[in-house]
Amino acid sequence: MFFEYPRLLWLLAVPALLLAVYVLRLVGKRPPHLRVSAAAPWLQRKSILLQIFSHLPMALFTAAMSLLVIAIARPRSSSQVEKIDSEGIDIVFAIDVSTSMLARDFTPDRISAAKDIAIEFIAQRPSDRMGIVVFAGESYTQCPLTTDRATLINLMKEVQTDLIEDGTAIGNGLATAVARMMDSDAPSRVIILLTDGVNNSGEIAPETAAEIAKSYNVRVYTIGVGANGEAPYPVMTPWGVEVRKIPVEIDEALLQKIAEATGGKYFRATDNTKLSEIYSEIGKMEKVRTTVDSFPVYKELYLDYALAAMACLLLLLALEMFIRRLP
Repeated sequence: MFFEYPRLLWLLAVPALLLAVYVLRLVGKRPPHLRVSAAAPWLQRKSILLQIFSHLPMALFTAAMSLLVIAIARPRSSSQVEKIDSEGIDIVFAIDVSTSMLARDFTPDRISAAKDIAIEFIAQRPSDRMGIVVFAGESYTQCPLTTDRATLINLMKEVQTDLIEDGTAIGNGLATAVARMMDSDAPSRVIILLTDGVNNSGEIAPETAAEIAKSYNVRVYTIGVGANGEAPYPVMTPWGVEVRKIPVEIDEALLQKIAEATGGKYFRATDNTKLSEIYSEIGKMEKVRTTVDSFPVYKELYLDYALAAMACLLLLLALEMFIRRLP
């Protein structure tokens, strides 16, 4: 606790002086005396309680004056509070939705694992704006940049194959994701591009899209998904769905080139656990910027002392009105 006007505390000398005068008068006061023939009637002295009670008005008056002086000196208390401002990152997921993403080398398949792990990543970064771009033979925006986590997660759940022409247009997907970043003023802009194949469609070459991303200071983290060698893939036959082994073909050299050109990094995911670890590593590399400001918060205490002074004065008034009327 501290006082806003500490010099006013010198006024405490006034009630202290009045109390000192009161005490000195009591000490120097000569007790009354009277000559009588018998002293028996005068030997009945007042009780100690009544003697103490007789000094209560002065004690209350002194306390009220002291409390009022403290109140007008404006006592205050302070505590330090930290305000944390977060600067989020803009992140766009560019997800391959070609039919090869139905391969079952992930649980239950590549596309489902990619969505589930991306949703976990979204839930762990509340300060970031995020968006979704999907691509196969062409690309489109599934969700623009937003901080609405519920909408983003619901739209991520709706991502699936067979919605657009089949193929793998990595360049188109990357270019569409960069387009979502053009109006961004975030301190860090990131694209997470996930694919399981080789670029074989689209009008924009992946290298050209990478140069566009670089010109807009967008980092691209590329992820190649697929087991080593072959992967089980569901194939529709006249007798129903049959799971066959298909070769896993990922253009890792291209994905690494895109990542290096934009200041990002290439990752290879061979199962759900590895993909989850990749997202965790990206999360550690792309940390939210926080600014911590400390400032004091003050609490006024004068009202407590003013109310205590009022209580003393009201009690003093009650004593004057009732106690002194007693015989």
